[in-house]
Amino acid sequence: MKVNRVCVFAASSRQVDDIYLEAAYSLGEIFAKESITIAYGGGAVGLMGALANGALAAGGEVIGVIPKFMVDLEWGHPEITELKIVKDMHERKKLVMEGSDAIVALPGGCGTLEELFEALTLKRLGFYLNPIVLVNVNGFYDPLIKQLELIVDKKFMDKRHLNMWSVVSSPEQVLNVINNAPKWSNQARRFASI
Repeated sequence: MKVNRVCVFAASSRQVDDIYLEAAYSLGEIFAKESITIAYGGGAVGLMGALANGALAAGGEVIGVIPKFMVDLEWGHPEITELKIVKDMHERKKLVMEGSDAIVALPGGCGTLEELFEALTLKRLGFYLNPIVLVNVNGFYDPLIKQLELIVDKKFMDKRHLNMWSVVSSPEQVLNVINNAPKWSNQARRFASI
């Protein structure tokens, strides 16, 4: 599968450990070197800013999607390839995922988790069929992965739903996992409700 565009969910916090910022920057560089366009939330700081800066430093294309109120607060990245301004968070989420060949979730807070869970829900219902990858830097997603496994174990989701996402420990593994992720079909609707 040729990967042209990847949607990346990431945090905007400035106070996180450098290990997370470095991973985001590296992911941006990796995508840029492979001529993969990044679509993300348009922010200039935190993991979002590091992701964009890594891609830009390597000559990559970065498309940001940001609600107007965040532009008014001057949260938008001023140097990315394109900054699309939308009316609200719902429109942002839809547009940033649209046309993506994969979704990658870097560590983040409630916004990142909310975006990730919407993507997983859309995949469960067969509306999004492409790979979803969690970049589990420093074990960040370990508790979430255990929770998802518990959801399956307690029969709130089918065992086949465990194939909706893949987990990597570093940005260097992301592209290989995207290219080798289990195939998903809109036939998943048949077991969306168990």
